[in-house]
This record gives sequence, structure tokens and C-alpha cells, in this order.
Amino acid sequence: MPAVTQVDFLKATRRDLGGDYNDVVYINKPFASNKGFLTANDVAAYAWGTITSRNGPIVIEVPAASDKVSYFGSVVNQWEQPIVDVGPAGADQGKGGKYVFLPPNYEGTPSKADLEAEGYIVSETETLDYGFAFRPRLYNGATDKDAGDYAKGIKIYELKDASNPPETDYLNATNVDYDCLPYYNETFFEDVNDVVQNNPIREQDKVMVSLLKELGIEKGKPFNPTEKQLNAMREGLLLVYAHMQKRFVTDGDTISPLWRDKEGQPLSNWAFWNFGDQPYKGFTFEEENEVLVDKRASSYFYVTYLPKKFGGETFYLTGVKDSNGDMLDGESTYKLNVPKDTPVKDFWSVIVYSMETKNFVKNVDRVGLSSRNQDTMKVNGDGSYDIYFGPKAPEGMEENWVPTNGEDFFLLFRLYGPKTKDFYKTWMLGDLEKIN
Repeated sequence: MPAVTQVDFLKATRRDLGGDYNDVVYINKPFASNKGFLTANDVAAYAWGTITSRNGPIVIEVPAASDKVSYFGSVVNQWEQPIVDVGPAGADQGKGGKYVFLPPNYEGTPSKADLEAEGYIVSETETLDYGFAFRPRLYNGATDKDAGDYAKGIKIYELKDASNPPETDYLNATNVDYDCLPYYNETFFEDVNDVVQNNPIREQDKVMVSLLKELGIEKGKPFNPTEKQLNAMREGLLLVYAHMQKRFVTDGDTISPLWRDKEGQPLSNWAFWNFGDQPYKGFTFEEENEVLVDKRASSYFYVTYLPKKFGGETFYLTGVKDSNGDMLDGESTYKLNVPKDTPVKDFWSVIVYSMETKNFVKNVDRVGLSSRNQDTMKVNGDGSYDIYFGPKAPEGMEENWVPTNGEDFFLLFRLYGPKTKDFYKTWMLGDLEKIN
């Protein structure tokens, strides 16, 4: 699952932008419903891309933080295991840096030690392809256009060209219907084949690679599945999709209740991302005696680009049920009260996502609202905000409404810059109330 999502980033860059490896994709305004991303946000002008070390070590230069923009983000390997974080919270500490990624089993010159002596931030890797996604943080009145311009400070080139690097190609995806979603049809196995063909087979992958031969996927050979194999893929995908959907909405599997009483019973239907101890293990999803296949797949069923250092930059609450414990449905209307004292240093945001795709609901004018919209939203007398979700806005509350387009959905409520790491011990977000 995580490897496939990385393939789909590259395919989207090629198909929708005419780009390729080692290009920088950027936007001058946040994402809207025409973008196909797993649970991306609608408040940041991201920069992202796919890079490769198949021709030797690859370098990505990250610009220093300015008085207007800095980056928070990561470079990950083909399996979305985070390799290194960038920006003030990352390895360059906001000073900017030249990050170099060595291909598997690299023994060339210059050596890792030599490169570090020259000031490079060096990572040894086990795949040939990598992805990066950087989210800008804005200061002193900076705009999303400033974030887009800042992306042009990213440079990508092969280490052998470091003395005279070629120009990096910058691809503006602002007004493009860019879609990097995984789809649960035969294209999923086309993506799996790309992973097998384009990267070394890791020790932990060998059994699965052996089984994939039954479906016509074999390293070094073209992928031309028979109708029987295609039918097997389609049937398997229906089953695994249903399995991951069930894990997504089952307490304790992918998400778990954040607030509980002394007896361990849920006090709220808001949940947190239940990664267990994976953030401290680098999201390898490997234990001493097993690979956590289900947990890995169901985690990357709806997220991408988890950081190497799981810190306090943002906190995500997932809402899949209303105050009665019923699943959220797109035909009903719900109200969420966001308290005035929501404990954030930056801002809060709430976004509607399709339960089917884990992406924005398509063909809507707004996918979420945040405290950045306070100039247009109606505020309650106590300073709180009532946010509505449903197919139609309640009369007079259009600016406080996020459309669902009649589609079953879930919410992510993000706290950007929580005031403390344990804010949830003294503050609780109320459940969604179904009002019709």
C-alpha cells in the first residue's frame, strides 16, 4: 500500500504535468476539490516530487528559512518510510542544506564520510526511488504565492553534477486536476509491478515477490496478465478494500478514541491515529518476528508522508461517528461546535473527506473551514464557532458550512501548533450533533 501510493505520485506528475523524476511540483494556492490526494489539507501551498538515485547519488537542496517562509516535511523511501525531515524541525534546522541520498549498497566515491565532511546531509537508503512533500509555514503576512516562489529555491541534481548542476524543472500544478490517488482496480497491480521492477527486492519482500509471480509480476519481465489473473486481481482488490475500510472505522485498529474515562470507556467519538510504537521505529512496520502487513496497509490507506520525527507541529483528530455513535452519512446535516479556547498557537482546521476515496469530496466549492476563515464565518456570543456539514447549508449559515455533496464522509480536525503536548488532558472537542 505505501509503495503503491508513491508510484501514483510519479504517475500523476508524468500524466497531469508532463514531468518526471527529479522535478519540483508546486502550487500558488492551497488544494481544492480538483486535487486527488490522500487526506491532504486545504490550507498549505505544498511542494512535492519524486527523485531517484538509479544513476547514482541524488541531491536535493532545501532553501534556508526566510522571514516569510520555512518548510516542514520529509523525504521518504519507496515504501514511505521516512528517511529525513527538513526545515527548522529537520536536519538542516532551518539553515537550508544539501541532502544527498545514496543508493542501496553504495561503495563509490566520495564516501559517506567524505560527503559529510563537505557539509552534505547524507542518507543511506534501501530503495532507488524516493518522494518528498514539504509543507510551508508562513510568517509576517506571507502569502501562498510566497510559498510557491519559495519552492523554486529547491534544487535537485545528481551528485556527479554538483560542481555545475543543471536547472531544476519547476511544475506549477495550481490549476491542474492533479490526481495521485491509488485506485482499486488492475492499475493497483500495475503500480505493484512498477515497485518490483524499479527497486531492489528487500529481504522482507522476497516471499511476497514470489507469490506475485502467480499474477504475472516478475522482476525483469513484462507485465501482461491473462484474463484469469485480472479476474483474480479484481476479486482480491474488492476483498482487501472492504477489509481496510472495516479496519479504518473499527476502534483500536487504525484509529482509537482519544478521550476515555477512568474505566477506559470512550468519552467522545473523536479518535487519534493509532500507530502504536511505529513513530519511534521509523514506520518500518516490522517486529522481531513479523512484518505488520495489515497495520501498514491500513495506515497508508489514508495517510502519506509521515515524518521521521513525530513531534508537536500538528495534531490530527479523526471523526467517523456522530454523538449517537452512528457513522457519518452524506445525506444528513451535522453541527460541530469549535470552542473559543481551542488550544492552538497557529490555527485549527476541519476538512471533509470522502469515505470512499479518503480524498476531498469532488466538485464542491469548499472542502473545509479553519480559524483563518474567522472574518467571514459567523461567531457565537461565547466566541465559539458552529460548523455545519451536509448536502445543503442551513439557512443563514452558508459561510459556516462545508458541503458533503451527499457522499458518506469523515472529518479530520487539525490543530496546528498545539499549545502543549498534552493539551487533550484539559480540553475536549465535542462530538458532531446530527440535526436532521
